[in-house]
Order: sequence, then structure tokens, then C-alpha cells
Amino acid sequence: METAQQKGVTEISTSETKQVSGSVAVLEALVAEGVDVIFGVPGGATIAIYDALFDYSEKLEHILVRHEQGAIHASQGYARTSGKVGVAIATSGPGATNMVTGIADAMIDSTPVVCITGQVYAHLLGTDAFQETDIINMSTPITKWNYQITDAKEIPSVLAKAFYIARSGRPGPVLIDITKNAQLQMFDYNGYTKCNHIRSYRPKPTVRITYVEQAAELINSAKRPMVLLGQGVILGQAEAEFKHFIEKSGIPYAWTVLGAGAIPSDHPLNVGMLGMHGNYAPNMLTNECDVLIAIGMRFDDRVTGRLDKYAKQAKVVHLDIDPSEIDKNVKSTVPVWGDCKETLPMLTALIEQKQHTEWLARFQAYYQEELNEVIYPELNPTSAEITMGEVIRHLNDLTKGEAVIVTDVGQNQMVASRYTKLNKTRSNVTSGGLGTMGFALPAAIGAKYGAPERTVITIAGDGGFQMTLQELGTIMQNKIDVKIIILNNRFLGMIRQWQELFNDSRYSFSDLESPDFVTLAASYRIAGKRVSDRQELPEALNEMINSKGSFLLEVMVTKENNVFPMVAQGCSLSEIRLK
Repeated sequence: METAQQKGVTEISTSETKQVSGSVAVLEALVAEGVDVIFGVPGGATIAIYDALFDYSEKLEHILVRHEQGAIHASQGYARTSGKVGVAIATSGPGATNMVTGIADAMIDSTPVVCITGQVYAHLLGTDAFQETDIINMSTPITKWNYQITDAKEIPSVLAKAFYIARSGRPGPVLIDITKNAQLQMFDYNGYTKCNHIRSYRPKPTVRITYVEQAAELINSAKRPMVLLGQGVILGQAEAEFKHFIEKSGIPYAWTVLGAGAIPSDHPLNVGMLGMHGNYAPNMLTNECDVLIAIGMRFDDRVTGRLDKYAKQAKVVHLDIDPSEIDKNVKSTVPVWGDCKETLPMLTALIEQKQHTEWLARFQAYYQEELNEVIYPELNPTSAEITMGEVIRHLNDLTKGEAVIVTDVGQNQMVASRYTKLNKTRSNVTSGGLGTMGFALPAAIGAKYGAPERTVITIAGDGGFQMTLQELGTIMQNKIDVKIIILNNRFLGMIRQWQELFNDSRYSFSDLESPDFVTLAASYRIAGKRVSDRQELPEALNEMINSKGSFLLEVMVTKENNVFPMVAQGCSLSEIRLK
């Protein structure tokens, strides 16, 4: 292979033109882009690609999942832990539509994935042919870009654009739909050219130094500043820059669910999690700070509560790579457009070295109140039944903050987010914006391939786990070392909590009967154990962590325990309740 540099592109080419099929061109593109693993399920409209894949086993590892939703979630998990672009493949019709939820999830959480779908022959498009669906129009609102290929000659250039768009700027999903005739078509292949520029696409806005200077002026004059840390810091690989910024400014920071772990949890300026089930101090003091600095976050409604009562007293500095997020939900005083990898050092250079001792003490006072009312009783319960929080406490003792934690959605997610200790970036994998139940198990599979040297633990409720439990078959067949914790409260826990608090405990279809999960795991040749006795919990967790290969631990937890603090929908952050 030869590599030649051109303006705006990196060309990877063979020494001579050769005839290849469209399917081979697809695989050559994946190899050139550094893809090492693909998640997918073969079907009639992708059988040509899979036939070509038979000869690429030394270059590309393919993981046969049990459902296409598993493929897209696994590719998300892979992208989140590796920082690379995940790849998922599905056939036409139901194969493609089965990935739609995961694509939407990747879009709202800014996860770089390339989805390749098969499609019927070009001459059959629009005829309602067998397994034909218009996946392009279906996926347009939930992708950064999508494109249908009907001619094999387009495959190299289109896939080069797909990977560039997926990974650049604010990352996200791209879908490429390839008709069957294009997969089979032979054409003159001149090698693969990576894409570094598209004339009509500007992934990063130009940094305006004037705005950086205005932001620094506001920060330097602030008496009660507060930083909001979002996933943009992780996506921009700006963890070190963020750490330098807060340590020089002395400003306390709170984090979104997806921003967790950007810097170690035990940092002294960390004042906790934002949002509906976030910590008491940052929620209360958002409405008392005088300057609010948001970095790589989008002011989601779960973070802000009532917008008309959100931080109205504060000057807002908003750093974001996506100009569409500026002023979308919260009006900024100073917008700082650009990649925070670039803008944070520029801002740090202009701010004064400070300590905000008295202001930080306000956070600590609120934390002490939350510790007494909520945290200590959750982590050290006196009730007969195990709590979710105490499971996380014991898990922290074993992992020392070094594991990758993949959570599902619901009470398990909020408890894990609140209490898990994280020492490394890219350690927290969860479905943030879409809140997709069933995300955790397949995402953990991908997370392990993205970080094979790390311990990967997935935490799910008994409800969410059953939405994608067929991926136990993927774990079995590929012998994937994933540790699985099911926090079984015999309810759709978050739904039950809302029904208790806001619907007079009318538990309408939220009580859940489940199979014997340990026996189910055994049928997939996965070791397992069930625990309901508090005395057995530490040893069971230790057995899980130290087991060779996958392990499923079912922990029977309190049926009707609630996650607090909580900001109810329609309320302001100042109305957060501790119980």
C-alpha cells in the first residue's frame, strides 16, 4: 500500500487499478479507516457483503449479534470507550428499521457510528419489493448525514465522507444504504481516499477571540461562579485542558450524566451531578451563582428544570462546538463557539488564579445536608433489604474507580450515576438523551471491544435487561468477558416511583414478573448467582469481578425505594426535594 498526502485528503491507494465488487470496496473502506470490529446480522440484502467478508477475517472481526438493535448499541458502546467510529451492518427492511432506535440514541448523545444497510435492487426501489423500506427518509431526522448508493463506483468516496462526517465536529451517526446491485457490481477500483474536507460542511466554527476575552472578563469579575461539565469535554479530548481551567480558576464544577468521569470523581472542586436526580448543592446553587460557565453541554430539560426559572440571576458563558446549541434553550451572555480543546486553553490563559473558598463552602454545606438525609441512608441502609446504592458502594470498593460502567435506564442508571467512582475518562457509558431501556447489555459488549484491557460492568434493572437479553447469546458465542449486575426490584422502578409520588401510588402496569435470571444465564453457559442477603453481597460481587469470563449477578433490592434528590417535572431547580 502507498500513502500520498494531498490538500484536504489523505490518499491510500493500491499501485494499480483493479476490478473489484462493490462489496469488496465496502470492506476495503473499513480497513482503510482503521475499523477493527463490526457488529451486525446478515440478511438477503447484505449477503454479498457478508460473502466478501468471509475473505477478510484476518483484517476485520465481525460480531454476530442477535438483533440489529444490539448491533447499533454495541457500536455505540465501542465508540464511547475507544473514541473511534463504531460500525453496524443490517439488511434492508426490518433489519434497517430495527436499528432506528439506536441511531436516534447515537444522534442525541453525539456518538460517532457508521451504519451500513443493505437495500433491494435499484430497479425495484419504490415498488414495495420484499423487505424494502425507505430507510433514507426514515433516518434523515436522526442522522448527521445519510446517503443511498445505487452505483458501486460511488462506494469509496461516499464511505470516506461518512467516516469523516461521523467523527468530525460534533460527532454523530451516519447511515449509508447500498442497493444489492451496487454490492454485486464490478468496477475499476483505484484505491481509497480518506476525506478531510467537504466544501459544504464546516465541522468546527471559527473561534472568535473577542468572545473568549469577554468570557474571561466575566469569569475574573465573578464572586460566585459555577462550571457545568458536559460530554463535549470528553468528545473533544479536552480533559486535561478542563482540569487546568478549573484548577487555575478555582471554580466548583458539576457534571451532566454524560460528562461523568471526564476527570476523577474525587477532585476537590467536583460538587456533584446536575439534573433531576442530581446532587442537592449544584441544583440549589445554580439559581444563586453569578456566572454560569457551560462547557460542552446542551442545557437539556433534565438539567434545567423550568427554563423560565433557570439561573435568571446569572451571566451565562456557553462553550460549544455546535452553534445550534448556543441560545437554543438558555440565552448566553457570551457565546464561545469552537472546539473546547482549542477554546479552553485560550480562556485559561486569560483568567486569574483564584480560590473561591467561601463559595465552595456553600456547596459543602448543602452536600452535608444531602449526605445526612439521602446519601448515607442509601449507601448504609438499616432496612432488611439491600438498596441499589449499597451495591454501588461495595462495587466501588472492588473496582477502585478503574472499571467501565455501562448502565441501562431508570433507577439503576440514576443510582449508578450518582454513586459510582470513576478515575478514568470514557468510563461511563449510558443512554443519556433518549433514555433507551435495553441499551446496557449490547452497549457493554461493544464497550469491551473498545477497551479490551479494562473491566466492563453493566448495570441494569430487571425491566430494561429483558428488552435485549437475547444478546446473552452474543456474549456466549464470542466468549466476551462482561460482568452483568441486575438490580431486581420487581418493578419498572422509575415508573413506579413517579406513580407513587404523582399518581397516589396507583401502580398501573409497572409491577413486573421476571424469569429466573441465573437459570437463564446458565442456559447461555454464563455463570451466575442470586443474592438477597446483605451479608452475602460483598463476596458475591468479588466472585463476579474475579470470575474468568462473563458472569451474571442478580441482586434482589428493595421493591419500593425511591431515588432522591428529585426535581419533579415542571418544577424549578430550587424546588428540589430530598425525600
